[in-house]
Amino acid sequence: MPLKVIAFDADDTLWVNEPYFRETEMKFFGLLDHLLEPHEIERELLTTEANNIALYGYGVKAFTLSMMETALRISNGSLESKVIARIIELGREQLDHDVELIDGVEETLKALYDQYRLVVATKGDLLDQERKLRKSGLEGYFHHVEIMSEKAPEDYSKLLNHLDVQPEEFLIVGNSLKSDIIPVLKLGGYGIHIPFHTHWSLDKVDVKVESPKFREVSSIREAKDVICGM
Repeated sequence: MPLKVIAFDADDTLWVNEPYFRETEMKFFGLLDHLLEPHEIERELLTTEANNIALYGYGVKAFTLSMMETALRISNGSLESKVIARIIELGREQLDHDVELIDGVEETLKALYDQYRLVVATKGDLLDQERKLRKSGLEGYFHHVEIMSEKAPEDYSKLLNHLDVQPEEFLIVGNSLKSDIIPVLKLGGYGIHIPFHTHWSLDKVDVKVESPKFREVSSIREAKDVICGM
């Protein structure tokens, strides 16, 4: 079947995201470095985030709650109010961050817009992702925006049903093998992986993907060339 729909992940595919989390983490570690070493705080925070995904989902708000919980735990509940206030401020600063498009994104969307239905398929906090899309200036290129609480095969299946397309007519472009590529390949769709230089530890998978419907490229411009050659 001919390809009809191209879905793009948002964070670290369309715009920069993970480096801002790392910047916030470093500031957070500095608040607590009198209690533990930075690598120990990082380990504690990652444990908290993993435990909280089912409750809070993804995004800056969930991250901020996990920072507060981690800080309270490792301080045995003895945090000063000014430290808690600073953690809240760190979350607000990140939510208010400018949106930095990844090089080549807009030219790629322009090249594909008239040939395919383009959609955003991303996960995270609804308000935050809507804000970033609005600030990005890219809204007009997309026929549909899907902000998902999770990215499992069944979640993509719901999206395909909503779009009224078969898996063989659907391609995902994203930076995460775990969240973007593998679930779509399992359904029978296509995937183009664009690795990003910074990656969240909880979204990493140690797996080699081998499929005739899969390509790994170095940039979104290269992804555009692959799609145009399909």
